[in-house]
Amino acid sequence: MAFVIGFVLALAVSAYATALELDRDRAFYPTVLIVVASYYVLFAVMGGSGRTIVVELLIMAAFVVSASLGFRQSLWLAVVGLAGHGVMDFFHAGLVQNPGVPVWWPAFRGSYDVAAAGYLAWRLTRVAARRAAVA
Repeated sequence: MAFVIGFVLALAVSAYATALELDRDRAFYPTVLIVVASYYVLFAVMGGSGRTIVVELLIMAAFVVSASLGFRQSLWLAVVGLAGHGVMDFFHAGLVQNPGVPVWWPAFRGSYDVAAAGYLAWRLTRVAARRAAVA
């Protein structure tokens, strides 16, 4: 059920952001990526492990770089970052022992991230198609 909720919620939030024109700003999806990457750090704090906090901060840093480059250079890097984070969610428990992570979180977050990445990719291809049609 967490998979379905994450997927549907990502599409609903993304569509709502499009309807309000929030995602017209280049910062929207890179900011989403930074925020979602920070949750595992929060869970490490909740779990009370200093070592886990450091590991989660290092992992988060990779996604912050992807978000930053996506903002500065190409939103396709934000797509890659979101999709990569979604895939990482499914394998996170095998990478890091983080007792603060709820059992349902990886399925929810992973499906959310992958759906958000797919939605952003779809938006980027639509914009490119419109530009090509005008040219």
